[in-house]
Amino acid sequence: MKIKQTAGRDQLGDFAPKFAQLNDDVLFGEVWSDEKLSLRDRSLVTVVSLMSQGLLDESFKYHLMSAKNNGIAREEIAEIITHAAFYSGWPKAWAAFRMAKEVWNEEENSYEDEKIKHQNSMVFPIGEPNDAFKEYFVGQSYLAPLSLDQVGIFNVTFEPKCRNNWHIHHADKGGGQILICVAGRGYYQEWGKEPILLKEGDVVNIPVGVKHWHGAAKDSWFSHLAVEVPGENTSNEWCEQVSDEDYDKLK
Repeated sequence: MKIKQTAGRDQLGDFAPKFAQLNDDVLFGEVWSDEKLSLRDRSLVTVVSLMSQGLLDESFKYHLMSAKNNGIAREEIAEIITHAAFYSGWPKAWAAFRMAKEVWNEEENSYEDEKIKHQNSMVFPIGEPNDAFKEYFVGQSYLAPLSLDQVGIFNVTFEPKCRNNWHIHHADKGGGQILICVAGRGYYQEWGKEPILLKEGDVVNIPVGVKHWHGAAKDSWFSHLAVEVPGENTSNEWCEQVSDEDYDKLK
């Protein structure tokens, strides 16, 4: 992924244009954008390198923020700094922890860190908030299109307790949907039947005309690939919500 950086030109463009150009175009535009290492791994290396030198200033905080955005969770940064403390020095670790606590602050941890941990547990991206279909979901869901040609394949992620409404896939011929569970725990239920607990590796074949719902467990994020089976005149009929009363009965 190509990184667009303008900090050098914004802050030093007039005073040190060459340094600004090297910072923005070479360090970030080339080195950071090289895909041989992931952004997450580059953040890890950078944070440890700066900490070992005692460069615990605003640039260190910037790289801590980047590390968080690149997928390093709070418990991981705590382990990284603790490990590095034995090689870079205990006082440097204390200073690093003070900044890390500001970046991974307590108010954000319960949601964002769990989301990051869930993302790290699977190879597919969580994607963006599934706002186009939010009226058909209880809670927040996320959508990442993986294939739009030949066969539609989408990674759908549910936060804990999130589920979609009862719905029915229709088609004159073919059609239906296949769910391939890739991370976390969730449920699938057909109308008139008991719910089925889903976990990583489970596959569900959903025929046309069957009223059903699927979503996350109460205490777990959940992701599945939704594979759209090709058919003629396919459509989706959205029905009522899965009530809190019925959902709370799930074990």
